[in-house]
Amino acid sequence: MKKVRARAPLRLGIAGGGTDLSPYCDDFGGCVLNYTIGVYAYAVIEERADWLVVFSADDIEKKDEVAPQPFLPPHEGLSLHRAVYNRIVRDFNAGRPLSISVYTAVDAPPGSGLGSSSALIVALVKAFSEFLRLPLGDYDIARLAYEIERVDLAMAGGRQDQYAAAFGGCNFIEFLPNDRVVVNPLRIHEEYRLELETSLVVCHTGRSRVSSEIIENQIAGMQQASSKSVEAMHQIKRDAQDMKVCLLSGNIQGMAEVLERSWNAKKLTAASITNSRIDEIYDQARAAGATAGKISGAGGGGYMMLLTRPERRQTLVRRLKELDLPVLTCHFTEKGAESWHSAM
Repeated sequence: MKKVRARAPLRLGIAGGGTDLSPYCDDFGGCVLNYTIGVYAYAVIEERADWLVVFSADDIEKKDEVAPQPFLPPHEGLSLHRAVYNRIVRDFNAGRPLSISVYTAVDAPPGSGLGSSSALIVALVKAFSEFLRLPLGDYDIARLAYEIERVDLAMAGGRQDQYAAAFGGCNFIEFLPNDRVVVNPLRIHEEYRLELETSLVVCHTGRSRVSSEIIENQIAGMQQASSKSVEAMHQIKRDAQDMKVCLLSGNIQGMAEVLERSWNAKKLTAASITNSRIDEIYDQARAAGATAGKISGAGGGGYMMLLTRPERRQTLVRRLKELDLPVLTCHFTEKGAESWHSAM
């Protein structure tokens, strides 16, 4: 029986997050700077001989078994898996059902703020592309993953996660009117990459978050053209451009200054982006040597990204562990979604 595997990396949103949301990017154009990390979403597709479709998400211990159909109700069972299956069958298999087993897992918990759901969809699309030998490039995979998540499933969110997972590496991504997306890979000098990686500490706040409510509040603010939310988004966009300059020149202290400024602007886009728990963690981290930080993703919980002087790194990590905050060991990765055939 044919079996294929795929994986797609999760990402750290370094700057610009939120400007990839509609209507902001449609009206003004958005840009983000992100870097993928060695934390992955995995997918396996295997042929079956018993005319069933079986989806298994091992990390959340859920299983979904149905008879093959051209269209599976997407809001039942494992909705992400079903939605990808539906689009692949409709658009690339002439409506013919597939009898397959699909296994998935993600290294990070749901609501992490690292783009885990988007990376999972990218991994699934990449696996189906390998399974059916589809001629899909990185832009095709990212766009299809975006449509499945944001259109087919109507899940609120931006556009950066799918492109980060598909392309991998450090990218400055522009989101322009008329749904145009331009991915600009950045070639970071190795010394600068190592310095940034050594200056970076990522910890979990102890709370997952439901990003849809925060994003809906941000969108509502952006729909008021004169609101403080729009002005804050303008600042976040400028910060992404400034952050790119700092990173390319190896100015980590400058990155910390931009990160602090951008975090303050982000908090103006929706009231629920921060809370007393996040503020307390941030204050404790600053007291232990963090020079700047922010919540990754939409906000409200999940992972917090902190910058510190490498000499203070262990002091900061020790304090976070004293607060019972898990520290994520992560390294930057340069590759995006990958797939291969398996004999095991």
